[in-house]
Amino acid sequence: MAAGENSAEAESQYLHVLSAFLAMEPVDSVISLARECSGGSLTESVQRFLWETCVKAAASGNASYAKRLLKKLINEVELEKSEVLDEVYEEYALHMSAASKEDTLVKENIRITKFISFLFPEGLYKHPSCPSSRKLVVPLQCSLNMLEGDTGCSIWPSSLFLSEFVLSYPELFTDRSCFEVGSGVGLVGICLAHVKAKKVILTDGDLLTLSNMKLNLERNHLNYEDELLKQHGEAESTRVKCIHLPWETATDSELSEYRPDIVLGADVIYDPSCFPHLLRVLVALLRGPTKRDNGSLETERRSPAVAYVASVIRNADTFNAFLTLVDQMDLSITDLTEELKPPYELLPYMHSYDRSSVRLFSISSR
Repeated sequence: MAAGENSAEAESQYLHVLSAFLAMEPVDSVISLARECSGGSLTESVQRFLWETCVKAAASGNASYAKRLLKKLINEVELEKSEVLDEVYEEYALHMSAASKEDTLVKENIRITKFISFLFPEGLYKHPSCPSSRKLVVPLQCSLNMLEGDTGCSIWPSSLFLSEFVLSYPELFTDRSCFEVGSGVGLVGICLAHVKAKKVILTDGDLLTLSNMKLNLERNHLNYEDELLKQHGEAESTRVKCIHLPWETATDSELSEYRPDIVLGADVIYDPSCFPHLLRVLVALLRGPTKRDNGSLETERRSPAVAYVASVIRNADTFNAFLTLVDQMDLSITDLTEELKPPYELLPYMHSYDRSSVRLFSISSR
């Protein structure tokens, strides 16, 4: 029994290494996880796993990252005064010879592909979100540039947190109509589709971000509705809809048509100049009139809509300004971080993701 447990633990540790590599975690983190597979040393079996299973088999399109990992691996093994596998040296030499061209492309801000693996712990076989393989792998085309220009195409901690939240509490979203403001790369929307939300409406105010999001939906085998398909009547069966929605120009009548049960937002509390527009959008979605089947209007839903907003509070003054406007617009906000904290760590290999820095709020009409 003990041998079997040790074998399962080793398999889990190697899975963490591969998942970290596919998610393009910092190379220091990948090496640190690799050490855990063998009691702290970068043994030949660990080197072979990194070379054969990670770099050689899965580095297509991310060669620059693979080169950095191989360089770090060689340096660490040599510091230990251990033997570096010949295959590792050879693989690094291959990447060095092809490096200059790809490095130039990276400097031009080329998009890369990350694979985000949600790993469900042992014993969750019956959990509604848990696939039979116990892992949900989401490929995402994204940008490495988190600060300039391509912020909408980057993966932020709050979107990881909100995705864990959706997968941990599928009963909140299954068969519900969900609307996300500022959907970015589409990760939260993909998780909503996975838990079988009745309808998923993803929005962004930036057309390039929206285009990248649609590509990610396709890569995850999700059909999405756009205006062209709608005109030809070919999108009746789709559950996911992508909308270009700048908060500044969205009209109340346009927003009241969507009638979501749940509104979601990841890292939308960041720019005070956007708060009046964002909150006007939330008010319209949460409180706007809805249509009965006979066409008449009703102002109350049977089940009141709620918004779940995940955010890292980077500036106390900015957040306080948001709270002031929330109160002025007659909305209620509640911190649910402790009450609804995702109970399972579905991204245990992701050292760069600080789950403790993210807060979860619910916002509703008074």
